[in-house]
Amino acid sequence: MSEDKKSVLQEYKLESDNELRFEVETKGEKVYLTLKNGLAEIFGTELVKAKTYEFTAGAKVAVFTWQGCTIEVKGKTDVIYIAKETPMVVYSNCHAALEIMRSVNEKNNKRGPIAMVVGPTDVGKSTLCRILLNYAVRMGRRPIFVDLDVGQGNISIPGTVGALVIERPASIDEGFSQEAPLVYNFGHKSPGTNSKLYGMITNQLATTLKERLEINKRTKHSGVIINTCGWIKNEGYKQILQAGEAFEVDVIMVLDQERLYNELVRDMPSYVNVVFLQKSGGVVEISKSTRSENRDQRIREYFYGTPKNQLYPHPFDLKWSEIKLFKIGAPPLPDSCLPHGMKPGDNLTKLVPLTPNVGILHHILAVSFAEKPDDEVILSHVIGFICVTNVDTDRQTISVLSPQPKPLPNHILVLSELQFMDSH
Repeated sequence: MSEDKKSVLQEYKLESDNELRFEVETKGEKVYLTLKNGLAEIFGTELVKAKTYEFTAGAKVAVFTWQGCTIEVKGKTDVIYIAKETPMVVYSNCHAALEIMRSVNEKNNKRGPIAMVVGPTDVGKSTLCRILLNYAVRMGRRPIFVDLDVGQGNISIPGTVGALVIERPASIDEGFSQEAPLVYNFGHKSPGTNSKLYGMITNQLATTLKERLEINKRTKHSGVIINTCGWIKNEGYKQILQAGEAFEVDVIMVLDQERLYNELVRDMPSYVNVVFLQKSGGVVEISKSTRSENRDQRIREYFYGTPKNQLYPHPFDLKWSEIKLFKIGAPPLPDSCLPHGMKPGDNLTKLVPLTPNVGILHHILAVSFAEKPDDEVILSHVIGFICVTNVDTDRQTISVLSPQPKPLPNHILVLSELQFMDSH
């Protein structure tokens, strides 16, 4: 099949174990896809026959069939082709192995398998997590999805880590339902910006998750799928080991990095099953500019929703006296100036009070669950996020964009380095 740009209407006949891959032009029109006959799925979610699915600019799609099917595609694509070599059979075998572990543990009333997906950037970690979660849900399970990739923000906005109970397959275009996630604010686009803080909130998320797994038997037996970021060297590798220990993982799936696989086999306890997997041939590298645009889009969707599920955020003013604003991390002190017993890295997790100023304009603020401004703010999960749209130093007010109307559910706010320019 030609990889030239296709327009208008095309019909593709796929044989068993084939995959139709296409990308929608970043500044192009929408592309429409319809399953005419047979059975097919997109990242583990089954397609409904004769239903038309809509894909917008920048979408990267892979339609897989186990038994053969006919697909109709309408619109202009950047690239479209049928792949006969795909890792879907291997990914399905991984799901089957996890399902056997779930069944055995369910009989013994033990928690289900905790699996972590690791590898460098742009190898399809998020996609593999989505496939495994969708397959689990289709078996009647209720697994928990944990996202430790602060640069992407699959569960909340970028700059956070979080967990979400998955109760139904992801919708083809909107992904998983985002109801009632457990979210911790990190406030940076990369774990390396403050690796000590990242380790602390990862451990806190793991501790909270263990408690919640004990509450619901169905979720407990279904286990956990953990997505990680692409930082895999030096300090990043240490973070992978730390996360593996904190979440007490049973399985680590390593995508497309034999060196990382061998290091984990060497360093992880013998009871952890480390598996090497090939990445899909359809995975493409994402440029820095596209990554930045994707982050902006995730934040925009948090406030305004998607074309199919529009939200209407609320602008209002807050008096400086109504809020307590903090940032996490103070400038480092020379070793000679450190108080007795304080280590050089301790400043990275110090809670610093802030007076609102023009420097916070367009920044995201996390609304904390913490009841009082002490160290629990750092390890507290968050209620949600607001964006600063104006700072009036004369009136001592800030204007914010909020998903819900005034008043704020809590007055303790934490500054994030992430910014959002509200163009609505």
